[in-house]
Amino acid sequence: MRLVTFRDPQGEVRVGALDAQGLVRDITVVDAALPREMRAVIAAGPAALARVAARLAIAPVVAGARLLAPIPRPAKNIFCVGKNYREHAKEFAGSGFDATAKEVVPEAPVVFSKPPTAVIGPGEPIPSHLDPTASVDYEGELAVVIGAGGRGIRRAEAMRHVFGYTIVNDVTARTLQHRHRQWLIGKGLDGFCPMGPAILTADEVPEVGALHLRTWVNGELRQDARLADLIFDIPALIETISAGITLEPGDIIATGTPAGVGIGFQPPRFLRAGDVVRIEISGIGVLENPVE
Repeated sequence: MRLVTFRDPQGEVRVGALDAQGLVRDITVVDAALPREMRAVIAAGPAALARVAARLAIAPVVAGARLLAPIPRPAKNIFCVGKNYREHAKEFAGSGFDATAKEVVPEAPVVFSKPPTAVIGPGEPIPSHLDPTASVDYEGELAVVIGAGGRGIRRAEAMRHVFGYTIVNDVTARTLQHRHRQWLIGKGLDGFCPMGPAILTADEVPEVGALHLRTWVNGELRQDARLADLIFDIPALIETISAGITLEPGDIIATGTPAGVGIGFQPPRFLRAGDVVRIEISGIGVLENPVE
């Protein structure tokens, strides 16, 4: 299933699901006991998910629904991973913007975070004007949504803790990223984490490595990679982060971006007002945002 958070024409926000035609169906209408907020649905576990699946076919279509980020306000910062594709690690190392380490391919996952205030939904504008250095870049990424929480999760058990997958654009102010060494300011500006359009539940993804990520800017294909190309795979990321940090239902891990970002060009091709970034991952859908 593809679960969504939407706003109806009356302004009410609740949880729904996309049908085979991509229409929003309101599952809460046919089951008033289901939570109306995505993190609560996730926390309710497999039983709640089974109820959603059983009622999807009879749930009414919501005309005029506007998709929001699947988790509009995460409970805590989004965990992000830098330099997690070899070709991107090389292009980043050669860009002059990497002030964090000497190695090209990291020996361990490079983990940073983006605050909840960075999250915006499909179609919402990326506020490039918040970057005074005019160095805004795009990074299309697969994001993992945690279901069952835990600390000290072993690699062999890690995938049992995955609720599903969504798309994240790890928007970055490159000059700020370089200037401040640690990446929070350059990557955590308001609106610098578009997310969506849906959470594809884990049961729909038998092999994550088979997923395909593509990013376009103004219709030009910039990124094109398979998730099998990750340096540190999802079990490794979950094991690393949960070793000393408790993961909770609804937590989000953005797995990193492939080659083809703006800093990889000579000269760099940063985003400007009026641009449109479109990211597609097979099965999940399309996340598209204009730049302002």
